Amino acid sequence: MSDLRLIVAGAGGRMGRNLVKAVTEADGVVLVGAVDAKGSAAIGRDVGELAGLGPNGVVISDDPASLLDAADGVLDFTIPAASVAYAELVATRGLLHVIGTTGCSPEDDRLIAVAAERAVVVKSGNMSLGVNLLAALIKQVAEKLDEDFDIEILEMHHNKKVDAPSGTALMFGRAAAAGRQVALTERSVRVRDGHTGARRAGDIGFASLRGGTVVGEHAVIFAGPAERVELVHKAEDRMIFARGAVKAAKWARDKKPGLYSMADVLGFTDG
Repeated sequence: MSDLRLIVAGAGGRMGRNLVKAVTEADGVVLVGAVDAKGSAAIGRDVGELAGLGPNGVVISDDPASLLDAADGVLDFTIPAASVAYAELVATRGLLHVIGTTGCSPEDDRLIAVAAERAVVVKSGNMSLGVNLLAALIKQVAEKLDEDFDIEILEMHHNKKVDAPSGTALMFGRAAAAGRQVALTERSVRVRDGHTGARRAGDIGFASLRGGTVVGEHAVIFAGPAERVELVHKAEDRMIFARGAVKAAKWARDKKPGLYSMADVLGFTDG
């Protein structure tokens, strides 16, 4: 089988550069394009050089449409508006689209789901093996521990992160809600300030910390009477997400159009 031809969106950013490294290091894939937003200082630069790998002849463009005909798919850790636009571009060509963008609104998610009717889309708030394994465990623990155990999700990221709670925290929240068989939108508590009154049984709380250069730390706390269970994940290098995205792209190559998650890629779901 020929190498899987990939484009990296947001190639000038930190995650974009890690994606370039991950594609370069992986077997069976090849980098055929790199894109960044119009006006970016990275436009026109050799992406290999920018990623610290040395020149590779792939120049960063601001015109993704001109690159897609030579590609099999796109790796996309950008911003919601860009991911929605990429989803439509990719869908028109029936390619694969791996989305690690966080902060998407319900409308963004709806538009991406519509695009997935014509393309293979793998979308996840976190592409790491450890995080997706932890999400499966959180669902199981939430199933076993009743509302005597309060669920709180604490996350910390670097001071440049623009969305809160993080996509991973929301993934964990959805897992906990699924375990409790409740809707996260109805039981989520994002902000506590002032005289809030007693905690309502069954709510799922979130707390977001920002500072320094923290890649990502998450703790899901089940606090019960006189005891506490904590499930923790600490990311030490963004390359875990980049390698996961490449794994997702390779998995998606022979799949039918549809919207998939990293749990599907790793075999944590049925079917």
